[in-house]
Amino acid sequence: MPMTTLPMRFLALLLPALLLGALGAPAAAEPKVVTVARGLANPWAVAFLPDGRCLVTERGGRLRIVERDGRIGAPLEGLPPVDAGGQCGLLDVALDPKFTDNGWVYWSYAEAGEGGNSTAVARGRLQGQRLDEVQKIFVQQPKVSSRQHCGSRLVFARDGRLFVTLGDRFSRKDDAQKLDNHLGKIVRIEADGRVPADNPFVGTPGARPEIWSLGHRNVQGAALHPATGELWVTEHGPQGGDELNRVLPGRNYGWPLVTYGRNYGIGTRIGEEGPKSGFEQPLYWWVPVSVAPSGMAFLTSGRYPGDRYPGWQGSLFIGTLRAQTLLRLQLDGTRVVKEERLLTHLDERLRDVRQGPDGLLYLLTDNTDGRLLRLEP
Repeated sequence: MPMTTLPMRFLALLLPALLLGALGAPAAAEPKVVTVARGLANPWAVAFLPDGRCLVTERGGRLRIVERDGRIGAPLEGLPPVDAGGQCGLLDVALDPKFTDNGWVYWSYAEAGEGGNSTAVARGRLQGQRLDEVQKIFVQQPKVSSRQHCGSRLVFARDGRLFVTLGDRFSRKDDAQKLDNHLGKIVRIEADGRVPADNPFVGTPGARPEIWSLGHRNVQGAALHPATGELWVTEHGPQGGDELNRVLPGRNYGWPLVTYGRNYGIGTRIGEEGPKSGFEQPLYWWVPVSVAPSGMAFLTSGRYPGDRYPGWQGSLFIGTLRAQTLLRLQLDGTRVVKEERLLTHLDERLRDVRQGPDGLLYLLTDNTDGRLLRLEP
């Protein structure tokens, strides 16, 4: 029968189904964005304390405690001097896996010295509003006159060793392929700074024994894969060529010999566009426009009650600076099968992404009035 003769009640029931057929199913609603705290000056990293408070670094050289109600404390005392400027300053913060027993907090920062500056790692015991027994446990060599590509993320492996990501300092990209320095490398050290005996280049003549992998440009996102325990990282390309990599011991990730990135402005090739024997191919990359990936977190449900974000478990979330969006990468093993861009309405640089002790995702926005955000289902 012609549609014009159908009863109106039947049409009212049929119309939604017809619209869905024409337009497709509606997209899943994005989480609600809640501001936990604001007034942070270029916050760089967040780490959650066992009692629900959190530590937040500000790139200018301040480490603060944010209370559960969002109140921001005064800068903690005890930090060594930080050489802040450009992309460098006070960077990542991480808790010792045995923090409840020993109280150790770790942070990475730019340290000034002869020749310029370099990324260093220190630790101290958190005692109220100060850090005591502060020890410098690692210093990137050599120091370079640069305000760019300091990295840096800190990730504790399941065995208690510490991964530190280190930039190539921009002007020294060729050194990322040389083993006699820490530029453009990821290093692995013991919690007290000693070199693990099973690092891949221990005993290699002329090599820095801390090196775990080489050929990186500027890694600003890092997390352990929840199933395998392997280190995954995101790193900045130049003009395009941002990468997601699975980092294995002794492997070469190509920069600047193998890259999808191009020279700034002129767009010419920098190296070859792999794959190429002897170099690791990225799991995923962004071309021709960089998203500038920063902090990242795998969403897991193992230690949390229920499924906080239905359909998102096992996804990898990455904050971006240039794209000003939260990326959700859906994975099938080591293969990215879908990219979804969330929170595009914020118009803010997303510097860090962490899963909190409540199972929810938390973000840091990078500006002079930076915010700590919580995503609520």
